[in-house]
Amino acid sequence: MNVDRNSVAELASVAELAFDLRETLGRGARLIRVESGPPLSQLTVLGHLQRQGAMSTNDLAAAERVRPQSMSLTVQALEKAGLVGRKPHPTDRRAVLIQLTRKGIKTLENIFAVREDWLTSVILEQLTEKEREDLHQGLTLIKKIINTRE
Repeated sequence: MNVDRNSVAELASVAELAFDLRETLGRGARLIRVESGPPLSQLTVLGHLQRQGAMSTNDLAAAERVRPQSMSLTVQALEKAGLVGRKPHPTDRRAVLIQLTRKGIKTLENIFAVREDWLTSVILEQLTEKEREDLHQGLTLIKKIINTRE
């Protein structure tokens, strides 16, 4: 009986921790987002293209866990902004790949530089050396949690 109460209490505690973690990560992501840049949905697509190179719309949709039709709209907006372009697929004449343009690459570089500068200055100014060590350990745990979904 005691085991069951402990299990329920532990489950409630972990559920509260998970909720707080999700809320905090979401709030943090919104804080570091550059307001003048593309919306988050577009930034994640640009990030995939930067890391993985040219991709099909279907592959981008799968990576973002959205419908291909939704991804087509996102790609169209990015293309209209000059951040991505299309190129023929090397082995499938019917298909096209989406790739970053020079403007897209430069936009990402600028956004990441602003974010990194802001985070670096906040970490240096607001956290003690011990807190920075704790942050590093916490980040390792967050990565472990997130990597279970990939």
